Amino acid sequence: MKVELDKTYGPLINGVLETGGKEFCFAAVDPATGNNLAYIRYCTESDVDRAVAAAQNAFPAWRNLGQQQRARLINLLADEIERNSERLAIIDALDVGRCVSEVRKDYLTAVRHYRYFASVVMAYEDSGREIEGGYAIARREPLGVCGQIIPWNAPAIMAAFKLAPALVAGNTVVLKPDENATLSTLELAKLINKIFPAGVMNMVTGLGEVVGAALSEHPLVRKLSFTGSTEVGRIIAGVAAKRLVPSTLELGGKSANIVFPDIEDIDAVIDNATFAAIHNNGQSCLAGTRLFVHADIADVFSEKLIASFRRVKIGSPLAEDSRVSCLVNARQGERVLDYIKLGQEEGAELLVGGARAVVAGCEHGYFIQPTILLARNEMRICQEEIFGPVLSLIIWDDYETMIAQANGTEYGLASGIYTSNLKHAMETASRLEAGSVWINRYSNITDGTAFGGYKNSGIGREFCREALNAYTQIKTITVQAELPDIWFSPL
Repeated sequence: MKVELDKTYGPLINGVLETGGKEFCFAAVDPATGNNLAYIRYCTESDVDRAVAAAQNAFPAWRNLGQQQRARLINLLADEIERNSERLAIIDALDVGRCVSEVRKDYLTAVRHYRYFASVVMAYEDSGREIEGGYAIARREPLGVCGQIIPWNAPAIMAAFKLAPALVAGNTVVLKPDENATLSTLELAKLINKIFPAGVMNMVTGLGEVVGAALSEHPLVRKLSFTGSTEVGRIIAGVAAKRLVPSTLELGGKSANIVFPDIEDIDAVIDNATFAAIHNNGQSCLAGTRLFVHADIADVFSEKLIASFRRVKIGSPLAEDSRVSCLVNARQGERVLDYIKLGQEEGAELLVGGARAVVAGCEHGYFIQPTILLARNEMRICQEEIFGPVLSLIIWDDYETMIAQANGTEYGLASGIYTSNLKHAMETASRLEAGSVWINRYSNITDGTAFGGYKNSGIGREFCREALNAYTQIKTITVQAELPDIWFSPL
């Protein structure tokens, strides 16, 4: 399927998709080929101000529209995304460099996410109780204008995680996509603009240090939501604290994936552990990048794991049989290669991969061979987020030491366990300091399951009913059936 793109794109503000001359734009570049796909406008602080003003003006009517009508529009958006998912997936593959077969699954997840929130909001009821002589009501009300900032690694899912709960709860939005992956989100804006009233959802494009900063600091923004690096998350959290507005942060990870010696189907575990480490080209905050394998099975497991990594097909993002494609840009590619070199300097043993691959017709791209380093948990490659197809293999034989090491990072986003022993599974799950623990299937995220991290992996939860709480605030209304007896100022 060949996709046609606009020559230039600009922000969506108050129902108008704006464009601009190339002199005020940056190029969206295909990371595999180096071809310019389109030009995208650099927004300014004044553009952010206009977008926030539009969202503020649209808020009263959108809030008063009611849950049922808002849910209906969210479902219409899900239908539109589903109809356009193939085109959007190809745009993402071109813009970000991910395998198109993988991106298609992102759009299935995104569509489910919109429909989930359109459904669950209908059961999102106010609560109340009787009090002496009356009744107390606790109402959930939207916050107002929400500023949302998303990363480049999975645009479809990231936009759905932010937009669905915020909009269905009655808030209006100003969304900033990452400058490395803007095109599919701007094409999503076209679909949104066909369905939603002007100003309900606005989008601003450009640099984080300009547009993201202006959005975070805007006095009319009543809620901040950010997905990205822990370093930037700290900045967002600081701004939110200074302004006394709530924030939701989904940040980095260095997830432990633990293999017990009692596993029954070693080949299935090998396949899932391979997927856990290198899906999305390893550019995933939840990737299982630290694999703890018990010493009793380490030799046979390592041999099979190396073979699995060697079998992974490296190819063009648009090739249907590709399982690893190119990283998002040259800077990220060099960063990953530097970490592989650093690991070896620290004493890690390179078991497979470790170099840049060349793909015919995509020579511009940074295709990194799926890489395994036999490492120790205290090494930097086991402590810092690499964001590439690089797995640290750690051998363990003492349970308490392994648990301490699994928890021994600043992060706590996700984790995995492979075992046929229920006691091992549940005891280990309870002791892991991670927001998600997946037993016998890594990245087993289903509709309505909370997603978010412990420690420096973030604040708050997404993909679940709890997200509606994050986009609303409680108002308490007490109704007294009759006035109390006179006592304060008796006649």
